[in-house]
Amino acid sequence: MKYSIYLLLSATFFIVGCGTTSKLNKVQAYKGMYEEKPLSVLIMPPINRSTNVEAKEYFYTTLNVPILNAGYYVIPPFLSMEILKRESAYDSELFIERPSLKIFNNIFGADIILFTIINKWDKSSIGSKVTVEVEYILKSTHTNEILYSRKGTISYNTSISSGGGALLNILASAVNTAATKYVDVAKAANNYIFTDLPKGKYSPMFGLDKEEMAGLKVIKVRLPK
Repeated sequence: MKYSIYLLLSATFFIVGCGTTSKLNKVQAYKGMYEEKPLSVLIMPPINRSTNVEAKEYFYTTLNVPILNAGYYVIPPFLSMEILKRESAYDSELFIERPSLKIFNNIFGADIILFTIINKWDKSSIGSKVTVEVEYILKSTHTNEILYSRKGTISYNTSISSGGGALLNILASAVNTAATKYVDVAKAANNYIFTDLPKGKYSPMFGLDKEEMAGLKVIKVRLPK
Protein backbone atom coordinates (compact mmCIF):
# COMPACT_ATOMS: atom_id res chain seq x y z
CA MET A 1 0.00 0.00 0.00
CA LYS A 2 1.43 3.36 -1.02
CA TYR A 3 1.46 6.16 1.55
CA SER A 4 1.78 9.85 0.83
CA ILE A 5 4.97 11.67 1.77
CA TYR A 6 2.80 14.21 3.57
CA LEU A 7 1.20 11.60 5.78
CA LEU A 8 4.63 10.28 6.61
CA LEU A 9 5.87 13.74 7.42
CA SER A 10 2.95 14.55 9.67
CA ALA A 11 3.10 11.18 11.38
CA THR A 12 6.26 9.38 12.50
CA PHE A 13 9.74 10.58 11.53
CA PHE A 14 13.19 10.26 13.03
CA ILE A 15 15.59 13.15 13.55
CA VAL A 16 19.23 12.17 13.57
CA GLY A 17 21.10 13.99 16.33
CA CYS A 18 20.45 15.07 19.88
CA GLY A 19 17.21 16.98 20.33
CA THR A 20 15.08 18.83 17.81
CA THR A 21 15.56 22.45 18.86
CA SER A 22 18.46 24.79 19.48
CA LYS A 23 19.04 26.66 22.74
CA LEU A 24 17.81 29.91 21.19
CA ASN A 25 14.31 31.22 20.72
CA LYS A 26 13.31 32.52 17.29
CA VAL A 27 13.91 36.20 18.01
CA GLN A 28 17.47 35.34 19.06
CA ALA A 29 18.12 32.98 16.16
CA TYR A 30 16.50 35.16 13.49
CA LYS A 31 16.82 38.65 14.94
CA GLY A 32 17.03 40.30 11.53
CA MET A 33 13.70 38.85 10.40
CA TYR A 34 11.92 40.48 13.33
CA GLU A 35 13.78 43.77 12.95
CA GLU A 36 13.30 44.19 9.20
CA LYS A 37 9.80 42.67 9.06
CA PRO A 38 10.10 41.69 5.38
CA LEU A 39 6.93 41.48 3.33
CA SER A 40 7.90 40.24 -0.15
CA VAL A 41 10.11 37.32 -1.17
CA LEU A 42 11.87 36.65 -4.47
CA ILE A 43 12.74 32.99 -5.06
CA MET A 44 15.93 32.64 -7.06
CA PRO A 45 16.56 29.57 -9.24
CA PRO A 46 18.20 26.85 -7.12
CA ILE A 47 21.95 26.31 -7.31
CA ASN A 48 22.31 22.69 -8.37
CA ARG A 49 25.44 20.92 -7.12
CA SER A 50 23.90 17.47 -7.37
CA THR A 51 24.40 14.96 -10.17
CA ASN A 52 20.73 15.16 -11.18
CA VAL A 53 20.43 17.67 -14.01
CA GLU A 54 16.65 17.97 -13.60
CA ALA A 55 16.78 18.81 -9.89
CA LYS A 56 16.95 22.59 -10.43
CA GLU A 57 13.70 22.84 -12.40
CA TYR A 58 11.80 20.36 -10.22
CA PHE A 59 12.86 21.86 -6.92
CA TYR A 60 12.08 25.44 -8.00
CA THR A 61 8.39 24.57 -8.41
CA THR A 62 8.10 23.41 -4.78
CA LEU A 63 9.35 26.49 -2.95
CA ASN A 64 6.61 29.11 -3.14
CA VAL A 65 3.76 27.36 -1.27
CA PRO A 66 5.42 26.93 2.18
CA ILE A 67 6.60 30.55 2.11
CA LEU A 68 3.12 31.77 1.19
CA ASN A 69 1.70 29.65 3.99
CA ALA A 70 4.11 31.31 6.41
CA GLY A 71 2.52 34.69 5.68
CA TYR A 72 4.72 36.27 3.00
CA TYR A 73 4.01 37.67 -0.43
CA VAL A 74 5.98 35.66 -2.98
CA ILE A 75 6.87 37.30 -6.31
CA PRO A 76 5.10 35.00 -8.84
CA PRO A 77 7.78 32.40 -9.66
CA PHE A 78 7.03 31.96 -13.36
CA LEU A 79 6.95 35.72 -13.92
CA SER A 80 10.17 36.28 -12.02
CA MET A 81 11.84 33.35 -13.81
CA GLU A 82 11.07 34.88 -17.21
CA ILE A 83 12.47 38.23 -16.15
CA LEU A 84 15.60 36.65 -14.67
CA LYS A 85 16.23 34.69 -17.86
CA ARG A 86 15.69 37.78 -20.00
CA GLU A 87 18.13 39.78 -17.89
CA SER A 88 20.74 36.96 -17.90
CA ALA A 89 20.28 36.53 -14.14
CA TYR A 90 19.19 32.89 -14.20
CA ASP A 91 22.39 31.65 -12.55
CA SER A 92 22.03 32.33 -8.84
CA GLU A 93 25.72 31.51 -8.34
CA LEU A 94 26.46 34.99 -9.71
CA PHE A 95 24.44 36.72 -6.99
CA ILE A 96 24.53 34.71 -3.77
CA GLU A 97 27.86 36.29 -2.73
CA ARG A 98 27.18 39.66 -4.34
CA PRO A 99 27.91 42.58 -1.95
CA SER A 100 24.58 44.23 -2.75
CA LEU A 101 21.20 42.80 -3.72
CA LYS A 102 19.47 46.17 -3.94
CA ILE A 103 18.87 45.70 -7.66
CA PHE A 104 16.31 42.98 -6.89
CA ASN A 105 14.44 45.37 -4.63
CA ASN A 106 14.42 47.96 -7.41
CA ILE A 107 13.21 45.55 -10.10
CA PHE A 108 10.88 43.24 -8.16
CA GLY A 109 10.17 45.15 -4.95
CA ALA A 110 11.53 42.17 -2.99
CA ASP A 111 12.52 42.65 0.63
CA ILE A 112 14.29 39.31 0.92
CA ILE A 113 15.66 36.75 -1.53
CA LEU A 114 15.59 33.00 -1.11
CA PHE A 115 18.67 31.17 -2.33
CA THR A 116 18.71 27.38 -2.24
CA ILE A 117 21.65 25.05 -2.85
CA ILE A 118 20.91 21.46 -3.84
CA ASN A 119 23.84 19.38 -2.64
CA LYS A 120 22.23 15.99 -3.14
CA TRP A 121 19.25 14.69 -5.11
CA ASP A 122 19.88 10.95 -5.22
CA LYS A 123 17.89 7.82 -5.85
CA SER A 124 19.39 4.49 -4.83
CA SER A 125 17.64 1.37 -6.15
CA ILE A 126 20.00 -0.99 -4.32
CA GLY A 127 19.68 0.93 -1.07
CA SER A 128 15.95 1.54 -1.64
CA LYS A 129 16.27 5.15 -0.58
CA VAL A 130 15.71 8.66 -1.92
CA THR A 131 17.83 11.43 -0.38
CA VAL A 132 17.55 15.18 -0.83
CA GLU A 133 20.04 17.55 0.80
CA VAL A 134 19.38 21.27 0.46
CA GLU A 135 20.62 24.53 2.01
CA TYR A 136 18.14 27.40 2.41
CA ILE A 137 19.37 31.00 2.71
CA LEU A 138 17.21 34.13 3.01
CA LYS A 139 19.12 37.37 2.41
CA SER A 140 17.95 40.96 2.84
CA THR A 141 17.92 43.18 -0.25
CA HIS A 142 18.31 46.18 2.05
CA THR A 143 21.30 45.12 4.16
CA ASN A 144 22.56 42.03 2.29
CA GLU A 145 22.57 40.22 5.64
CA ILE A 146 21.57 36.55 5.99
CA LEU A 147 18.32 36.65 7.94
CA TYR A 148 17.52 32.93 7.93
CA SER A 149 19.47 29.82 7.02
CA ARG A 150 19.01 26.08 7.53
CA LYS A 151 20.36 22.94 5.95
CA GLY A 152 18.32 19.77 5.72
CA THR A 153 18.86 16.20 4.58
CA ILE A 154 15.65 14.26 4.01
CA SER A 155 15.86 10.52 3.37
CA TYR A 156 12.84 8.48 2.31
CA ASN A 157 12.97 4.70 2.66
CA THR A 158 11.23 3.08 -0.32
CA SER A 159 11.94 -0.54 0.56
CA ILE A 160 9.04 -2.97 0.32
CA SER A 161 8.64 -6.68 0.81
CA SER A 162 7.22 -8.77 -1.99
CA GLY A 163 7.02 -11.91 0.11
CA GLY A 164 9.02 -13.73 -2.53
CA GLY A 165 12.55 -13.85 -1.17
CA ALA A 166 15.53 -11.51 -1.09
CA LEU A 167 15.97 -11.14 -4.86
CA LEU A 168 12.31 -10.34 -5.46
CA ASN A 169 12.37 -7.88 -2.56
CA ILE A 170 15.31 -6.04 -4.14
CA LEU A 171 13.55 -5.93 -7.51
CA ALA A 172 10.28 -4.76 -5.94
CA SER A 173 12.11 -2.03 -4.01
CA ALA A 174 13.87 -0.91 -7.18
CA VAL A 175 10.52 -0.52 -8.95
CA ASN A 176 9.09 1.35 -5.96
CA THR A 177 12.11 3.65 -5.82
CA ALA A 178 11.85 4.36 -9.53
CA ALA A 179 8.21 5.35 -9.04
CA THR A 180 8.95 7.66 -6.11
CA LYS A 181 8.53 11.31 -7.09
CA TYR A 182 11.48 13.52 -6.27
CA VAL A 183 9.09 16.47 -6.04
CA ASP A 184 7.24 14.84 -3.13
CA VAL A 185 10.48 14.40 -1.20
CA ALA A 186 11.46 18.01 -1.98
CA LYS A 187 8.10 19.25 -0.72
CA ALA A 188 8.56 17.28 2.47
CA ALA A 189 12.00 18.89 2.95
CA ASN A 190 10.58 22.38 2.35
CA ASN A 191 7.66 21.89 4.71
CA TYR A 192 9.92 20.70 7.47
CA ILE A 193 12.59 23.40 7.00
CA PHE A 194 10.10 26.27 6.85
CA THR A 195 8.24 25.27 10.01
CA ASP A 196 10.97 27.31 11.71
CA LEU A 197 10.50 30.42 9.55
CA PRO A 198 9.21 33.42 11.55
CA LYS A 199 5.67 34.20 10.46
CA GLY A 200 5.15 37.03 7.96
CA LYS A 201 2.73 39.94 7.98
CA TYR A 202 -0.07 37.96 6.34
CA SER A 203 -0.07 35.36 9.11
CA PRO A 204 -2.25 35.70 12.24
CA MET A 205 0.87 34.64 14.18
CA PHE A 206 2.91 37.60 12.92
CA GLY A 207 5.11 38.88 15.74
CA LEU A 208 3.67 36.35 18.20
CA ASP A 209 6.18 33.53 17.66
CA LYS A 210 9.28 35.31 18.99
CA GLU A 211 9.58 33.21 22.13
CA GLU A 212 9.16 29.86 20.37
CA MET A 213 12.30 27.76 20.41
CA ALA A 214 14.20 27.81 17.14
CA GLY A 215 14.99 24.58 15.35
CA LEU A 216 18.44 23.21 14.67
CA LYS A 217 20.42 24.87 11.88
CA VAL A 218 21.36 21.50 10.40
CA ILE A 219 18.84 18.66 10.43
CA LYS A 220 18.64 15.10 9.16
CA VAL A 221 15.24 13.47 8.88
CA ARG A 222 14.41 9.89 7.93
CA LEU A 223 10.91 9.20 6.69
CA PRO A 224 10.14 5.49 7.28
CA LYS A 225 7.72 3.32 5.39
